[in-house]
Amino acid sequence: MTTKKRFKDLTFWERLYIPVIIKGLVLTLKTMFKPKVTMEYPEVKFEPPASYRGRPVLVQEKNGVERCVACGLCSRVCPALAIEVQAAETELEKERFPQKFEINMLRCIFCGFCEEVCPEEAIVMSKDYELVFQDRDSAIFGKDKLLVPVENLQDRIDFLRKFKK
Repeated sequence: MTTKKRFKDLTFWERLYIPVIIKGLVLTLKTMFKPKVTMEYPEVKFEPPASYRGRPVLVQEKNGVERCVACGLCSRVCPALAIEVQAAETELEKERFPQKFEINMLRCIFCGFCEEVCPEEAIVMSKDYELVFQDRDSAIFGKDKLLVPVENLQDRIDFLRKFKK
């Protein structure tokens, strides 16, 4: 069992804290000469990997129809209560579609719960990370801002299928 050094047990140099200060300076000098990892952001854009969780979007099929069947699971699981869904009837093979689908991006915490619970893979987290709003109303994204073609989201969908099961 090791005993803790008491102040009276310290040597003269240890009482001056000079060795500790020198250790801190050496650590600083080592860090100063390591290669930099800073990106020049506006000029060099960050290309996120498939596992990145950016803003949530709705998947739009190739024929222009959205995948969402307005089950409402995403709005129920959202811890920030950021998603609002209203269902309507349709004549297509899927019986319902979201008449109104809104996400309040000021409330969204990018947790990905909506993506995990969706049975149709209709809502996924995209690679978009540049979100700028002029006022509070422009931060509420409707279907016009949320629908993204499936081709643009294919790498994220492949990632989900690989790790979901």
